[in-house]
Amino acid sequence: MSYSLAVDIGGTFVDVVLRAPDGTLTVDKTLTTHHDLLEGFFRAVDLALGKAKVEPGALTGVVVHATTVVTNALIERRGEATALVVTKGFADVLSIRNEHRYEMYDPQIEFAPPLIPRALTFELDERVLADGTVQKAVDPAEAAALAAQLKARGVVSVAVCLINGFRNGANEQQVGEALRAAAPGLHVSLSSSVAPQIREYPRTSTTAINAYAAPIAEPYLTGMSQRLAAIGAPNRPLIMLSSGGVIGADTASRNPVRMIESGPAAGALAAAHYARRLGLARLMSFDMGGTTAKACLIEDGKPMVTGAFEVDRKYRFCEGSGMPVTVPSIDMIEIGAGGGSIAHVDDLGLLKVGPRSAGSEPGPACYGRGGKDPTVTDADLVLGLLDAANFLGGDMALDKAAAEAALAKVAEALGCGVPEAAAGVYRIVAETMAAATRAHATDRGVDHRGLALLAFGGAGPVHACAVGELLQSSAVIFPPQASVLSAVGTLVTPVRLDLVRSALGPLDALDWGLVERLLGEMWDEGLAALDEAGCGRESVRVSIGADLRYQGQQNEVGVTFDHDPRQARDPALIRAAFETAYLALYGVTPSHVPIEIVSWRMTVQGPEIAFTPTASGAVSPGAPKTRRPVALWPGVSRAEVYDRAALAVGQRIAGPAIIEERETTLVLPPGWTGVVDELGCVVARQEA
Repeated sequence: MSYSLAVDIGGTFVDVVLRAPDGTLTVDKTLTTHHDLLEGFFRAVDLALGKAKVEPGALTGVVVHATTVVTNALIERRGEATALVVTKGFADVLSIRNEHRYEMYDPQIEFAPPLIPRALTFELDERVLADGTVQKAVDPAEAAALAAQLKARGVVSVAVCLINGFRNGANEQQVGEALRAAAPGLHVSLSSSVAPQIREYPRTSTTAINAYAAPIAEPYLTGMSQRLAAIGAPNRPLIMLSSGGVIGADTASRNPVRMIESGPAAGALAAAHYARRLGLARLMSFDMGGTTAKACLIEDGKPMVTGAFEVDRKYRFCEGSGMPVTVPSIDMIEIGAGGGSIAHVDDLGLLKVGPRSAGSEPGPACYGRGGKDPTVTDADLVLGLLDAANFLGGDMALDKAAAEAALAKVAEALGCGVPEAAAGVYRIVAETMAAATRAHATDRGVDHRGLALLAFGGAGPVHACAVGELLQSSAVIFPPQASVLSAVGTLVTPVRLDLVRSALGPLDALDWGLVERLLGEMWDEGLAALDEAGCGRESVRVSIGADLRYQGQQNEVGVTFDHDPRQARDPALIRAAFETAYLALYGVTPSHVPIEIVSWRMTVQGPEIAFTPTASGAVSPGAPKTRRPVALWPGVSRAEVYDRAALAVGQRIAGPAIIEERETTLVLPPGWTGVVDELGCVVARQEA
């Protein structure tokens, strides 16, 4: 038994969790330092270690990190000069995209400019055919000349994405070797290593993102590892990936595109952990932080995983308006409203919330850090849901007068009072989040009605019951340490790497030799990554899946097999698994249509992490510590306020009530009742 540490850097706060040998947790939060993320990281580490009176040398367990460093770099476009190398004739792939109009009837739709400009896109006269045959090899002289051009243009990172490189990466590897030899400090990302999958634009986009992020992620992760070693932490850190696994910092720095959704993925894993402990086969997680909110469907105690997602969408809810990323990621929807989301009145006189966020710099007006725009947190404070003197246990006092002044601008535009404007912000946020969550569930063939909602994040417990009511949730569950649950999630996930290789072909005529080769390559890559993370080979587990479709279709359906298909080599077993998944999604299976396999997938992971946090609570039921004016619910002027640490197992709290923790606040509206269960969760249900 040993101490383990988890640090999750979000858009507004850095969350830290220190797990002691007996399972007790020490948690804290500090503002994110966007100018230097490592400053906030180590400030959080010092806070947790200091509170627990533990030296860094006691961290003999894991040190796990979830970070927004890649996401921030993409959104802010603050990367260094990055180039793209493509096959001759394909220089406009990032501009042409896939010709998909995400709003068919809007003639003025916009796309974000390509991550790598046309001026830094270079062509090579080479060619690999669709079957992987090298029709024209790379000319060494042309590769050397390319290296000279890159150096002359000040390029520090390059993405190499040659046509059909996913079928045969020989030409890409030759280019990579030539560039590294000519410019040893150059960051080189090959599509055949980063995203060896079919479809030219998504593959190029993913490789370009990886190349763009590499010069930022590599020194960041290296610096973190070195500073942890300097303060005496015995072990190298593990990094949370979008797919829900953790891996060594060196592997993560070579593939930073895998880290984009690391923080939200950790939250979904924590939700899955509680779903298993609570015996719930299906659950909707609701993670609302300072910048955004996310929802994720948990089925059979596991979050759903997708093979592709988008980042930096031009329009938040419009699929196709962002940059595609074809790496495995936990399947979630970004709802687009956090505590720092800015409220405004549009040209039609309608109240809107987000997508712009005040973040941590300058932050909501009530933070007193120079923010002037009205935010969700300002509205919560004006309504009386937050205590200005008890935010972060009093360590960060809030300015209610500043919040009222900021909301006065919205109130004036709407022609109402400040409390009414604040209540409008609260309700619009709930409606927005509920609508997005409904769409997320419906798109996956799931009826959201009656699902329990697990609420966490700094702002999630404040808004969860309002969202749960709109979703007709059977219960809203507030777990212990709800505010830092994403950081907790990094401590319950095993070392893991998800891999994919495309090999388009008919199911009934599978080339099993090719299948063996692709799965063997993924096994070797996964095993090397787990070795680096310190996972013993005797404990490694593997699962195999595939993406399939009916012939003629554009999109495929992912399937995870309960067996190794190489053993039976029976297409009928693969067909049965695919048709079961297809039927669940679409309600019909055109069984007369031939089936194609598009890609093979493999998950290589270490042992499950045993983690049972020590539940804490009072011996006898706690009484309200005060009553506070609340301006949210008609006919209700005050709500009883409880200290969560004073609640006992089995205690019932009838709404309207507010339950305060140091790092977050639970809100029970009128008609809701919360009960503290054996795990320390507050389970709230609405009266029939």
